[in-house]
Amino acid sequence: MSKLEREFYAQETVSVSRRLLGKMLVRKIGRHVISGIITETEAYRQEDDPASHAYGGITDRNRAMFGQVGHAYVYFTYGMYYCVNTVARGKNYKAGAVLIRALKPYDGIDIMIKNRKTDDISNLTNGPAKLAIALDITKSQYGVDLVNSKSLYITEGAKIDQKITSSPRIGIKRATDKLWNFKIKI
Repeated sequence: MSKLEREFYAQETVSVSRRLLGKMLVRKIGRHVISGIITETEAYRQEDDPASHAYGGITDRNRAMFGQVGHAYVYFTYGMYYCVNTVARGKNYKAGAVLIRALKPYDGIDIMIKNRKTDDISNLTNGPAKLAIALDITKSQYGVDLVNSKSLYITEGAKIDQKITSSPRIGIKRATDKLWNFKIKI
């Protein structure tokens, strides 16, 4: 399957968040391929989104959100977990990213099980920190160019026939009126 091109990410963040559903997040480590179909995402913009890491301006942590689209924005949360985003925004915004919240495991499930220390497939990648652990995504992937990388990227995946549901984003206290959490069931 072909990797997503830079132009895919150079569109309005909320639109990219919806369009990422059904795409395949791929992680290559040596000869091993670990991947999953994206089943849940969340959009985060800047000026109009007080829940976004970019809302207050550029910091060392969020610098990737202001950079070139199509790069990974990986952040550390709760003092113990990583979460992976893709930088995505249209020309009207200075920053934006899409949080990958859940995957349906596809390739390398045995590695995911080992990384997560669980054999419960339904609980393997059903959260942003869980999928980062399963795919061994850490701060080392911060800023990786998802368009040109051979170790972390997103491919076309499958056509979506399922209904996309939208709801408030999870775990935030501000901008809860924005229905920017998107899901499909596969």
